Amino acid sequence: MFAIQPFGRSLAVAASMALALPGLAFAQASTSLPEADHTVADRSIGKAQSAAMTLAARRYFAFWNTGDESFARLALSPEFIDRTLPPGRPQGLDGPLFASKNFRAAVPDLKLEVQEMMLVGDRVVGRLRFTGHYTGSFQGKAGDGQPVDFIATDIYRVANGRIAENWHLEDNLTLLQQLGAVHP
Repeated sequence: MFAIQPFGRSLAVAASMALALPGLAFAQASTSLPEADHTVADRSIGKAQSAAMTLAARRYFAFWNTGDESFARLALSPEFIDRTLPPGRPQGLDGPLFASKNFRAAVPDLKLEVQEMMLVGDRVVGRLRFTGHYTGSFQGKAGDGQPVDFIATDIYRVANGRIAENWHLEDNLTLLQQLGAVHP
């Protein structure tokens, strides 16, 4: 049912060219989208659907990797719903934009590594690792450059080449310990 399928640069570039929306330069699409260290795809997914799902996920990964809102706007459907919405975060596109802005206030050099990506049916599952340094401010406390390193798992439902729904789970305990907000 599942097979390991390498998604090298040639497929990523072809998908970026075929599915790029107006306003996204080809160079940006081909050079700024994070690639998964390992990808597993359901064999029943057609090549066009697989490419569209991969591109939507990689655009969203690029948003979290860079903080560039244009990637989120390209990746997320206008009807986007966060199914694990934390208290205080707005629903829809505004939610991830809000979260990224606030998180980058604490960790301006935040980076995302996509350790694994799985494509199953209309879902993309990402096993993610976030790293950076706490040099900004969190809950009124300034960081002193300590490293931040935590994992997350995201599940996206992709429809019409864009992420329509998202379920996510972050290792917030580890993150809060690293930010000094929670003590072990």
